[in-house]
Amino acid sequence: MKNILYIGNRLEKSGKTPTSADVLPGKLRKEGFSIKVVSSNPNKYLRLLEMIFAIFRSKDWVDFIIIDTYSTSNFWYAVTCGKIAHFLRIPVIFLLHGGNLPTRFSQSSPAVLKIFRKAHRLVAPSEYLFKNFQDFNFQNLKMIPNSLELENYHFSSRFSEIPNILWLRAFDETYNPEMALEVFKIVQKKYPDVIMKMLGPDKDGSLQRIHAIVKKENLSIELPGKLSRESWLQLTRECNVFLNTSRIDNMPVSVLEAMALGLPVISTNVGGLPYLIENGENGLLVNSGDAEKMAGQVMKIFEDENQYSTLVQNGRHTAEHYSWQKVKGFWLELLG
Repeated sequence: MKNILYIGNRLEKSGKTPTSADVLPGKLRKEGFSIKVVSSNPNKYLRLLEMIFAIFRSKDWVDFIIIDTYSTSNFWYAVTCGKIAHFLRIPVIFLLHGGNLPTRFSQSSPAVLKIFRKAHRLVAPSEYLFKNFQDFNFQNLKMIPNSLELENYHFSSRFSEIPNILWLRAFDETYNPEMALEVFKIVQKKYPDVIMKMLGPDKDGSLQRIHAIVKKENLSIELPGKLSRESWLQLTRECNVFLNTSRIDNMPVSVLEAMALGLPVISTNVGGLPYLIENGENGLLVNSGDAEKMAGQVMKIFEDENQYSTLVQNGRHTAEHYSWQKVKGFWLELLG
């Protein structure tokens, strides 16, 4: 098997949301690959230095470098590391993330785009990104979807008379947690006993703002922050519907996780979500920011157990298409 250097933000131990750098290396190790991962340094400048030093230290050992590529300022980590790897003639695989990444590429110079054109592969984890990047005429584009280890997700249908809502994401304006609050308050008018759990780490101060609103308005909303996987999976057994309120998105693993657990998904129709969710079949879609419509969909499925069951069963079938057992073959072929 090959030697791989994985470059990404491995910051789960610093209280951040797990990324591919926290998850994918472990899966590939189980398949026999030798993998080094950088960086877990919480300081973004020191993190970049560790990434650069790791490339030079590994140049005589490594067969491939996998680089997580985001649309945020971390984009420049990928550009810098990719350029160095090309200079050292090390094959590079850029793993593309984020619903806003096509916009970042459209604003990039030909010199920057050349770094990605010279890569061994650009891996898109969703049909949405794959189709968008075809517009740039990349000849090295390959789609390998995000994956789940399904055995970690206890599936059960949770229909009941009262909604118990789950929202699971980093607290960030991109994911619009305020919209979830508005949905809750509308649903509460019909279901006074409704409860909502909002799980995830704070990213931009949104968690503090949500805390203040919940306290001021005395809302039945739990805000435990970031939990371990075991803890939040245990907590979700009390929930019976999942909300995704993103303004920008790709193909969030949290939505796949909700489907795997047996939670009907109601989501905004941004980015890659319409590629994952077929409205009315394996989930429900509403326009970004339309809290009234999303709340209406929540109330509707709790008035129609047949529709609820259809969404749950079809959602689970969708999640099964993204099991690691089905997806790993694409990685083995690429890295083999």
